[in-house]
Amino acid sequence: MPDDLQPSPAPERGPLIRGLLAALRAVITVFVILDEFLRPLYRPLLRRLAELRIMRRLEESVAALPPPLVLLALAIPFAIAEPLKLFGLLLFARGQFWAGLIVTAFAHLMSFVFVERIYHAGREKLMSYRWFAWVMGQIVRVRDNVLGWVRATAAYDLAMRTRDAVRHWWRTVRA
Repeated sequence: MPDDLQPSPAPERGPLIRGLLAALRAVITVFVILDEFLRPLYRPLLRRLAELRIMRRLEESVAALPPPLVLLALAIPFAIAEPLKLFGLLLFARGQFWAGLIVTAFAHLMSFVFVERIYHAGREKLMSYRWFAWVMGQIVRVRDNVLGWVRATAAYDLAMRTRDAVRHWWRTVRA
């Protein structure tokens, strides 16, 4: 086999595809930056919710289930929350800001509270399914690649410097 055989270069993307990819990257960057700014607000709330007795009982109940029922317990709130997120975006697109905000916030809260807690409680049993472990591995790989790309942008760097400056200012005001 000759050494001079190189893979062909990737085809040049047209202006429409480049524009759509740039818009997608911009949207993803905005969402990641918003998450970085809002995380200090919602993480303590999620921690407190996870400490509630009812949530601990839910996790204990899920952990005691056999793998097929853990999968079902995860699928039900996921199947409700994810379409609700899309519906919230549709409401935003139709100009119904407050309705979209309420639906989107509810869907994310449902994801954080139920889907995340069920996944956490039943993770070991869920990962016993090879297909599930493979899917989760792919999701983590894509997430890490996207986050790596976003964190390498100047917009992310500026946002994080701004966030840190605001935090510093807030600490000095409170002191």
